[in-house]
Amino acid sequence: MSEVGGPDLTRPRRPGAGRLDPDQRRRDLARLATETFDVLVVGGGVTGAGAALDAATRGLSVALVEARDWAAGTSGRSSRLVHGGLRYLEQRDLGLVREALTERGLMLARLAPHLVRPVPFVLPLHRHVWARMYYGAGVALYDVLGRVLWSESARGLPRHRHLTRSAALRRFPALRPDRLVGAIEYFDAQVDDARHTLTVARTAARYGACLVSSARVTGLLRDGGRVVGARVHDLEADRPIRVRARVVLAATGVWSDDVERMLGADTGLAVRASKGVHLVLSRDRLDGHTGLILRTEPSVLFVIPWERYWIVGTTDTDWRLDRTHPAASAADVEHILGNLNQVLSTPLTSADVHGVYAGLRPLLAGASPVTSMLSREHAVVRPAPGLVLVAGGKYTTYRVMAADAVDAACRWLPWAPASRTRHLPLLGAHQFARAWQERDQAARRYDLPVAVVEHLLRRYGDRTVELLDLVRDRPDLGRPLVGAPEYLAVEAFYAAHAEGALHLEDILVRRTRISVETAHRGVDSAEAVANLVAPVLGWDGARVEREVRYYRLRVAAERESQRMPDDRTAELTRLTAPDIRRPTPDVFA
Repeated sequence: MSEVGGPDLTRPRRPGAGRLDPDQRRRDLARLATETFDVLVVGGGVTGAGAALDAATRGLSVALVEARDWAAGTSGRSSRLVHGGLRYLEQRDLGLVREALTERGLMLARLAPHLVRPVPFVLPLHRHVWARMYYGAGVALYDVLGRVLWSESARGLPRHRHLTRSAALRRFPALRPDRLVGAIEYFDAQVDDARHTLTVARTAARYGACLVSSARVTGLLRDGGRVVGARVHDLEADRPIRVRARVVLAATGVWSDDVERMLGADTGLAVRASKGVHLVLSRDRLDGHTGLILRTEPSVLFVIPWERYWIVGTTDTDWRLDRTHPAASAADVEHILGNLNQVLSTPLTSADVHGVYAGLRPLLAGASPVTSMLSREHAVVRPAPGLVLVAGGKYTTYRVMAADAVDAACRWLPWAPASRTRHLPLLGAHQFARAWQERDQAARRYDLPVAVVEHLLRRYGDRTVELLDLVRDRPDLGRPLVGAPEYLAVEAFYAAHAEGALHLEDILVRRTRISVETAHRGVDSAEAVANLVAPVLGWDGARVEREVRYYRLRVAAERESQRMPDDRTAELTRLTAPDIRRPTPDVFA
């Protein structure tokens, strides 16, 4: 323990901590069944992972359980932006913008510089004086807030600048000249949300948190009127576990209503799901050197440069159907393309779309019938002794949400140190700057192209050496993956070896983004990846075949659902694919 209470943040609580593999899962399952934890966190999205990290670094004993995979829900299906939310200035939500810009600065400079990086955006202007004055004032305030709130950053973002029409066309030649009088360029930041969430979870494990995925909470344990734990079902072994905890902290997003039903009482927290759909396009489909931000009715549309691709989104529509597998419809795809084509000189069609993904935002329910107008603020409630719920918010402010939730939990604990995560670099960040400076030497040492080392550093930070050592011991892992040459075989192997992947879809959908970055959506890579990780995960030939078959059925159902005309038919089509994670009986049926 350090002199201020809590663990020493310079070293792990246990040797090898932070590695998620089958042995770790077995150990932590045993811990779930035998220990009484200070805090049991339910939900493996970024807020739940952040809460587990926050609590563990305060010195509390922590368990984190997730029904599916880390970032399998909202946190793996966002726009992949770390931003203040320029449009929230227009809604006069200065508090949210201030909070988010502070977190953006922290992540860029200190917490996750290996995962979060700046990205430029162009805001096209279609009217001369009024538009330039109106949007220029907003972007200027956005810049000022970002600089005032985060002056320490050694990687400060460039200031915004006004562009003439010709300058705007040089930055994004694909824009229609006849619909353009100029533009404003500004900077925000981007992140691979699923990889970042996984890294937060692994950092929590590094400080002693007990982490188990494929572990669904089916009920709450009660002692009189107090919540004292939860009933958990291990979906891999199909067995129940009773987990004891002094406080249960639910960060379940759009599943918050399920916790209310378990409690059997009104929690005072109403969450409304909003569907956001994104398209993935190859970079050669659009001629541009920056991102775009476009005003639409009633929200905004982002065109985001992402490696060799563009991410285009998002929609913002009410969703009341299946929450585990939200489906994108043909109407969603056409809506996004229709808005984008209004500003392009050469229109795009659905044939240009590589991949599609849909996620659900957990918004705090409000009076507005339009989800894009609902608040992106978060709320923390304590509906019963021993139970904390947190919901709402936005990805960028996850750390603040987590700290607020753990603060609420600490009111029931005998000691309550303050949050320490503002100063805690995530796994991979500690020596990232030095590793980046020495990337040429690393490339020579391991006989790899510098570009390959850079690719790994941007995904794994200073942990890249672990992957390089695997390649040194097994040169076959240094080869490009079948069907996805931008990834190395070692990345798929490492996903099972150290990153907690339990199924093929975990690797193709979240540890990598092969499922949306390839025209075949991972089908051509599935068999090779399954055979590669089989020895790590203990799969025999029949299990490999099952994983591949289920993944192919998933992709086929997703493709077909995206041809359906509306949400209902898209959902019914998507749900025709079987779920690789063994279902449990619905305790609320």
